[in-house]
Amino acid sequence: MKSVAKTNPTEKPALLIVDDDPLITETLQFVLSRDFAIEVRDSRPAAIEHLRTRATPPQLALVDLGLPPTPQLPNEGFQLIGELLAHAPGIRILVLSGQNEESNARRARALGAVDLVPKPCEPDHLKTLLLDALKIHDEDDEIASPAVSDTYTIVGESPPLQKLRQQLALYAGSAFPVLIEGESGSGKERVAASLHHLSPRAREPYFALNCAAISPTLVEPTLFGYAKGAFTGAVSAKSGYFEDAGSGTLFLDEIGELPLDLQAKLLRVLENGEYQRVGETQTRASRARIIAATNRDLRREIKAGRFRADLFHRLSVLNISVPPLRDLGRDKLVLLNHFRSMYAKQIGSKAFELNEAAVAAWLNYSFPGNVRELKNIVIRLTTKFTGHTLGRSEIEAEFDLQADAGGAADLAGEGGSPLDLAKARLARENTFNLEEMMRETEEAYVEAALALCHGNVSQAAKMLGINRTTLYSRMEIIAKRNTEARNQP
Repeated sequence: MKSVAKTNPTEKPALLIVDDDPLITETLQFVLSRDFAIEVRDSRPAAIEHLRTRATPPQLALVDLGLPPTPQLPNEGFQLIGELLAHAPGIRILVLSGQNEESNARRARALGAVDLVPKPCEPDHLKTLLLDALKIHDEDDEIASPAVSDTYTIVGESPPLQKLRQQLALYAGSAFPVLIEGESGSGKERVAASLHHLSPRAREPYFALNCAAISPTLVEPTLFGYAKGAFTGAVSAKSGYFEDAGSGTLFLDEIGELPLDLQAKLLRVLENGEYQRVGETQTRASRARIIAATNRDLRREIKAGRFRADLFHRLSVLNISVPPLRDLGRDKLVLLNHFRSMYAKQIGSKAFELNEAAVAAWLNYSFPGNVRELKNIVIRLTTKFTGHTLGRSEIEAEFDLQADAGGAADLAGEGGSPLDLAKARLARENTFNLEEMMRETEEAYVEAALALCHGNVSQAAKMLGINRTTLYSRMEIIAKRNTEARNQP
């Protein structure tokens, strides 16, 4: 995992623009090139390939949602947001899109974008938004640095976080692997870094690799290194993460995305510490501790034949489950106060306040994007409402309330069987439309799967138990239905 480079006052901050409209990209280059070092790509794959070739990622990204091959849908843009953050957790993403429906804005924010700016946008306003985004420095941006061990604390006092802290204290000194499970945005990377910085290995290197954010062909040479001439472009031998980590820690994020053939090689390292560079026969020994993380159900992946059971058991000698933000009660306020003070101090402004109604709304919101979403909301409120006292309406304008809606959520929730929930809803409502309920349910599950999979249609289709083409068809039907509904007088 790459960390985002700090902005040198004598250098222009790097800005990646991803849009397939040449007129727009040329205009943006013309108006923004005085203040930013700009790179342009016209698709999600091209943008990710660009990041893989850079020594350090750009500080900023300006992303269109409607990208090929489905420019009429926002899904490529949603997926790109997740992939950019996987490569560079500290990158600041603004979405510049003609698909400026409020639901798209809320989804983009929940996935980790700083904000959505509808097209057309005044160049000076866009420039201001980009420069404002640079002012915010996230405490997790330097997650790979071993020099800041005192910053890796878990904020909050709820019972789930107290249990998490106890597990960290118990497992940090162990040499056994740890498997961290939790939803996207819940803080798995921070937990992994905390395990390292609280351990006797804290002065040793800490390396992190997101298995979903790197080409499968590059995973093996990145982890194990390669010999000179092992493949085209290997002009000299190079060590891999296992070797570079020494006696430190190697964090493998999104371990469920690791190809099956590499799972076998990782299992070998876990079993006896042995590995080989690509193109070599010499056996080398690894002393690094392995920490892995996933937001997928690996037990389900094992049943589907996509993950090795023996590797799962080796990785999960010690297991940590990171709780979702919706389960943390009043810690939502603790985190609000923590990030509000931190970001206000960074930009030299007075922190905003919440009135009682706004506090109640904050506590009632489920934060489907977890801590990542909460931080982005605090960033936006800090920049937009310096020193103001906010009410419910200003707070709820930042929320993805569709995720908290009734209807489909009733049937997806806890507290009773689907039959019991259906009986309860029919009993309390005077009128009921089954077709409308089925449409709402389908749309809610499609949106939920895409959100949990960072917009990755293939993964969302697997989660929903349908093939990818079927999901594309249903997404198009949903988009058409919503467009027709908006156009009705």
